[in-house]
Amino acid sequence: MKYRTLGANGPEVSAIGLGCMGMSVAYGVPDEEESQHTLDRAYETGLTFLDTADAYGQGANEELVGRWLRRHARERDRMVVATKFGLRHDASTGRVGDVDTSADYVPVACRASLRRLGVEHIDLYYAHRRDPATPVEETVGAMSRLVAAGLVRHIGLSEVSAATLRTAHAVHPISAVQVEYSLFTRGVVEGELLATCRDLGIAVVAYSPLGRGMLTGAVSSRGDLDPDDNRRRWPRFADENIQRNLVLVQAVREVAERIGCSPAQAALAWLLAEGDDIVPIPGTKRRRYLEENVAAVALSLTEADRELLRRAVPEEAVAGERYPESALKRLGH
Repeated sequence: MKYRTLGANGPEVSAIGLGCMGMSVAYGVPDEEESQHTLDRAYETGLTFLDTADAYGQGANEELVGRWLRRHARERDRMVVATKFGLRHDASTGRVGDVDTSADYVPVACRASLRRLGVEHIDLYYAHRRDPATPVEETVGAMSRLVAAGLVRHIGLSEVSAATLRTAHAVHPISAVQVEYSLFTRGVVEGELLATCRDLGIAVVAYSPLGRGMLTGAVSSRGDLDPDDNRRRWPRFADENIQRNLVLVQAVREVAERIGCSPAQAALAWLLAEGDDIVPIPGTKRRRYLEENVAAVALSLTEADRELLRRAVPEEAVAGERYPESALKRLGH
């Protein structure tokens, strides 16, 4: 394993982290036993960066990670555990409803996450989304008080604009911005947001670095997805878009074969090569995929390899938005 530092003031983490959401929700039927084995294997590989959120399964994912942490209490200080707050669930539907980043809610959400995780502090605490009606100074000010109280070590934001990031960083140092970033989704990061992160010394934590599994090549049609898989609601997996996107996946596969790796490894190695300040957090609940992902750290891409991968997925050729319309409204504030 190789390691990177999250921003100018953040912790050292493994160059690839583990997104834990799919262990509890979104991608088919959960498998607690295999998920725990996957977390064990992650630790054995030297992976030290775990990502969860209070919104994943309405706290169920934090509880799952917490059960693993209790089994590995002696290694707690080695692990960097990140979680998020701000997406509140509608009690009547069970789905995410309002975004709440008010100063009053911040400590309430934090203490609930600490309880579910079974830890005394959160290593990296993100605002999952931002309510534009709440000044970011108010939110980050409340988060900074958690740092002062010893409940949180470092602060992050997710899916915010460059202007919001600058304003927030002036209140308290931001260690990381979590944002969707992959060969399939580049424009949201590359440009003003990435330039701002580098100017301020803030890391980019790339979620969905494999295009929600599309870039692995494991999905050949919507029929491969379980009936309760959230991707059935995602535009890029819609009937009118998926076959066009799979043509791009095949182009990535051809480049990967030339490099001598899997499509997933090529996609992750491409992200890693974009800068030491970028840390992808591919999600999986299975050991075999974890091992495949971690192996990407050892790959060394040439400039020609990186350019071929970019050309394989022209951004304008990707069919469909990255989120349904209701979720898109919560991004970039």
